[in-house]
Amino acid sequence: MLKTVLDRLALSVPVLLGVLLFGFLLLQLVPGDPAQVMAGPTATPDVVEAIRRDMGLDRPLLVQFWAYLERVAHGDFGRSMISNKAVTEELGAAIGPTVELMLASLLWSVPVGIAMGTLAAMTRGSWIDRGIMAISVAGVSLPIFFVSLLLIQYLGVVLRWFPFIGRPGPWYTAEGFMALFLPALSLGLILIGPVARMTRSSVLEVLSLDHVRTARAKGLSETRVTLAHGLRNALIPVVTLIGLQAGYLLGGAVVTETIFSWPGIGRLAVGAILSSDFTVAQGAVLLFALGFITINLIVDILYSLLDPRVRK
Repeated sequence: MLKTVLDRLALSVPVLLGVLLFGFLLLQLVPGDPAQVMAGPTATPDVVEAIRRDMGLDRPLLVQFWAYLERVAHGDFGRSMISNKAVTEELGAAIGPTVELMLASLLWSVPVGIAMGTLAAMTRGSWIDRGIMAISVAGVSLPIFFVSLLLIQYLGVVLRWFPFIGRPGPWYTAEGFMALFLPALSLGLILIGPVARMTRSSVLEVLSLDHVRTARAKGLSETRVTLAHGLRNALIPVVTLIGLQAGYLLGGAVVTETIFSWPGIGRLAVGAILSSDFTVAQGAVLLFALGFITINLIVDILYSLLDPRVRK
C-alpha cells in the first residue's frame, strides 16, 4: 500500500511542474499587460513601469519562473490584481463551498447510481432494465444548465420549496442546507447516468466469470451472488469513473456555480479570467491540479482495497 502511494506521488511531481509552467505562461501569453491591469486605466507610464519592476516582469523569463516556483513553494501565490487581497485568502474562501457542493453531489448520486446499475444488471432485458437505461441516457444527454433551470423553475419559483441564489451559510445550518439542495441535486442528476451505465456493464461482465458460476452452483440466491461475489469485483471501473467525475465536480461545475450564484472555485476562476486577474487565475489552476492529484491518489488506494492483486 505504502509503495503504491509513494509511486503515485512520484508520478505526480512532473504533472505538478507542468501545471506550474502552464500557470506561469498564462501570465506571459495572455493579451494585455498585468502591470497595466493592476495600475488601472488612468495610470501614467511611469507608474506602470514601476509596477512592472515591482512584479519582476522586467526580468528574464527563466528568472521570473524560478521566482514563481520559490513563491509557490512557500505558499505565496501573490496578490489579486483587482481586490489586492492575498490569492490564498481568495482561494481559501472559495474552496469550502466547492468541496461542500462536490461532496453533497457525490454523497447521494453515487449510491443511487450504483444501485440503479446493479438492479439493471440483475433484471437484464426486462422493462426495469430498459427504464433505468433510458433514465441514464437522459441524464448523460441533458446539459447541466437545462437541468438546473428546470429545478429552479419548478422547485424554486413555482413551488418555492428551496432557495436558489447564493450561499447564506455552511451546510450544517438550516439556511445553508436549503441553499445547497438544488445545486447538489443538479450536479448529482448528471452524475447518476454515467455511474449507472458503468455499473451495469461491469456487473454483467463479472457475472459471467467462473467464480460466479461456482457460487450459483453452490445454491446461493441470485441476489447474494450479485452483491457478494459480483458487485465488489465490478466496482473497480466504477471507482475510476467516480474519480474522474469528482475531478470534474471540483473544477468543472462552473455553470452550476454561476447559475446558483454559488461562491466556489469555478466561479472565482471564471471571474478572474474575465477581469484579467491573472494571479487569481494562476492560483485556481494550481488548486485544480492539486485536487485532481489528490482524487487520483484516493482512487488508487481504493483500487488496492477492492482488488488485492493491485498491491502485488
